[in-house]
Amino acid sequence: MTVAQMLRVGNRLSNCSVTEEGYKALASALRSNPSHLMELDLTGNDPGQSGVKKVNDLLQDPDCQLKTLRFLSPAAEEACQYVNRVVGKNPLLQKELNLSKHELGDTRVNQIAALLQDKHCQLNTLTLSGCSITEKQSLMLTSALKSNPSHLRELNLSWNKLRDSGVKNLSDLLMNPQFKLEKLQL
Repeated sequence: MTVAQMLRVGNRLSNCSVTEEGYKALASALRSNPSHLMELDLTGNDPGQSGVKKVNDLLQDPDCQLKTLRFLSPAAEEACQYVNRVVGKNPLLQKELNLSKHELGDTRVNQIAALLQDKHCQLNTLTLSGCSITEKQSLMLTSALKSNPSHLRELNLSWNKLRDSGVKNLSDLLMNPQFKLEKLQL
């Protein structure tokens, strides 16, 4: 699908197999020819790291008319906003995320899990040390990592309340050949 075709179909490009190249072309087209497009839905596509950066840069452009850009699930979007407030960085543009000593609770762990499941998330290192993560919450994280296992290389869950069943969930994850974890801290 060309950029012109994408823009003609309107503001919904969700689940249209738009890849990194498509994101770049779309950002370029919207930057070079500012349209009156106010809302764009790109959820369910695979932008790659540079695609996320191009779209993020586009939103910072004062000539861009877009007011709403969706490319994450609502829970993953909330996780991004939370992480941005806490660490001052967009987690989609980072390879490392450290939320140590932030008591997350079920809602935040669920949001972080949604972020980890999303194709846009390219984290290599996740540090959740001392976050009071429970065995139930570790199951949420483990399930998320099972659905998007290929990027994470380091995971730190030390100083949490995982218990035996939480550790068992993690050990089951380690059996997955797609899960490329190199360092696990408990």
